[in-house]
Parts: sequence; structure tokens; C-alpha cells
Amino acid sequence: VQLQASGGGLVQSGGSLKLSCRASRGWLDYYDIGWFRRTPGKERERVACFQDRDGRTAYADSVKGRFTISRDHAEKAVFLEMKNLKPEDMAVYYCATVHFKDGRCTPFGSWGQGTLVTVSS
Repeated sequence: VQLQASGGGLVQSGGSLKLSCRASRGWLDYYDIGWFRRTPGKERERVACFQDRDGRTAYADSVKGRFTISRDHAEKAVFLEMKNLKPEDMAVYYCATVHFKDGRCTPFGSWGQGTLVTVSS
């Protein structure tokens, strides 16, 4: 399955954005899905993950209480709602299929196109 993230844009510090993850090829259904981000000079960081079987979620400490990951089977999408955005949240965001176990999620498969989130201070 090939995933594609969308919904990025320019927002002021303290603002909100909602990212969407959909399959550009294949089916998204029943996969555990994670959101990741990358900024220049840094390794890719796990942001949030969603376990399809029981709806369990996991978040990076830096986004807890501000970001929410959710799934809508009818829309065949996984969302990342981001509130109270900070300049340090600025990155290219990607979604990916993951293995989610014991609160940890590990991406597998190919990385699709990301979406740029820019936060102005």
C-alpha cells in the first residue's frame, strides 16, 4: 500500500491544522498507521501512531495533549489533528504503515509523499 499525506500549510504559532493520510495505491483499511516528521539535519521522528485493532494510540512526548490521531473508515483516512502549533513542529509530515506493539510503532513499507507544515512565530 502506498500512502500519501496532505493538509499541510502555513500557520501561525498557536494555530491548528488537520493532516490527512490516504492510500494513493492499495487499501488503507486494517493497517496500523503512524505519523512521522522530518526536519533538515534531524532524523525522522515518530509523532503519533494508531492501532486499528483496538484504537490504541501512542504519541511523542513533544506533542502529547496537542496532537490527536484518529481514523475514519468511511473516509478511508487517518487524520492528525494538530493544535497549539509551535515553531518546532515545523517539518515535513509523513504517514506510514507501522507495526504497533507494546506502545511502540515501527514503520514498514515505502514512504509516500509528505506534506509540509510551516509554523511562523
